[in-house]
Amino acid sequence: MDIRDAEYLVAVADHGSVTKAARALFIAQPSLSQAIRTLERDLGVELFERTGRELRITAAGVSFAEAARRVLADVERARAVVDDVTELRSGTLTISVLNSLAAEPLPLLAGEFHRRFPQVVLSAVSADVPDGVGRAVRSGECDIGLTALPVDEQGLESRVLGEQEIVLALHADLAIELPDPVPVDLLGDIPMIVEIGLRPLLSVNNIAVECAHRQAVWALVVQGAGATLLPRGVAERELPGVVVRSLVPPVVREIGIVRRPDPLPPAAAAFVAVLDDLQVVSVSRNARPACDNRASS
Repeated sequence: MDIRDAEYLVAVADHGSVTKAARALFIAQPSLSQAIRTLERDLGVELFERTGRELRITAAGVSFAEAARRVLADVERARAVVDDVTELRSGTLTISVLNSLAAEPLPLLAGEFHRRFPQVVLSAVSADVPDGVGRAVRSGECDIGLTALPVDEQGLESRVLGEQEIVLALHADLAIELPDPVPVDLLGDIPMIVEIGLRPLLSVNNIAVECAHRQAVWALVVQGAGATLLPRGVAERELPGVVVRSLVPPVVREIGIVRRPDPLPPAAAAFVAVLDDLQVVSVSRNARPACDNRASS
């Protein structure tokens, strides 16, 4: 018994007449009669007793009609769930996020997405390196990825969102004798604080403190335990009172999203639409000249 058979059986049982049921179902009466006979033959039982023009449901028909009602109710519930997800009244969006992008721009994007679709759960899965983001999206573990570019794009598509300037954040006491901007070559003379498990944005040799927590790294910088490398927006917003210095040559990384080439799930498509509406500035993907030493994560 398939969905159509269940609908036919319930309609005839409810209306007590093939003619009335056919009218309610908007199908021809002979077609409905034949469908009921075929169903009885397939089940091996008589569902209705036929006496002249009267139609009376049998005990077997009552039992099968109850089962058919449960099937139809389950189908209706399933359709409602699909509609909720499609219309973003529920569901989950899973994003693979490069650890160093968790402070910026993820909060901005997640905040706007939540304001528009408050009933969709956004689940952020962290990755230490860009290729880890690519693997999570490629495997289907995550719907979409937020990462630094370039990334291994085998089986993926990417889209540039913009660029982040990487700066040196440090206590004023450590900045006294440093030029502004700070040459990258001088980083080897500055005590640095790094987050364990996070790939440094530049090669760092003079490590003063290794810490497992991002907020602790920031607090250590504020207290003068060393310097750290951060996106400018994060340094200026999260580290009050510290000195923020540009680097020379400039250190800029390109950030973007990666996705599978298949049609996006509704929540992921809505997230991409949020990116469009926020008018995140795209940048040229043309190759930089060899003399440009700007680095990516």
